[in-house]
Amino acid sequence: MTMARTHTNSSRRSAVIIGVLFIAGLVTGIFSVVPVIDGADYLVKASTNETQVLLGAFSQLLMVIAYVGIPILLYPIVSNHHKGIALGSVAFGIMAGVFIVLGVIILLLLLALSHHFAIAGTAHESYYQALGELLREGRDLVNHVATTLAFVIAMFLFNCQLYRTELIPRWLSLSGLIGSALSILASLLFMLGSIGLDTAYMLLNVPIAIQQLVVALWLILKGFKECSGEEVSQK
Repeated sequence: MTMARTHTNSSRRSAVIIGVLFIAGLVTGIFSVVPVIDGADYLVKASTNETQVLLGAFSQLLMVIAYVGIPILLYPIVSNHHKGIALGSVAFGIMAGVFIVLGVIILLLLLALSHHFAIAGTAHESYYQALGELLREGRDLVNHVATTLAFVIAMFLFNCQLYRTELIPRWLSLSGLIGSALSILASLLFMLGSIGLDTAYMLLNVPIAIQQLVVALWLILKGFKECSGEEVSQK
């Protein structure tokens, strides 16, 4: 009875933490947007709006905690069913964290480039413009292709496990599978140049964002459905 109660309490704590991390990931993702970098005159405005850039970089760095922490915390909960898939999900989550750090580095390089441009003035403007565009395109590919694909694939694999084990309602994990597929499609289309960071891209990513928010609230309020190891292995 004591061991069962301890396991239940541990599972409940993990569910709450995972839910909080999902919300933290969404919030930090919103604050990681840096409008001044996406503008046409970013080389001039980035250095004069340094606080905005640094806030975006710090918020993006905080995303690592959520993107890496969620798969790691989910692993012991669903690994009883298929350790290989669960381990693969953790690996993709760690990859997403690495890509996030790379995106932060590129953002800080853009800020440094803007400072150098402010000192140089119009001299060698074409050089700064070319280097700036290269860094911006690299940042977009890292943030919206590499990072997104890695984390969404991690969540797709875990949603497969959650659907089979019914640790959360199947309609919720199924919506995660659909949302993940749409988000993967958005990243691939962006990588191929078929769409930009426009309405189409945003609409394809809305379902997974909503699903993650609903999952977060569900886990915080209700937690995972208790299921014995034998029941999980038989599903």
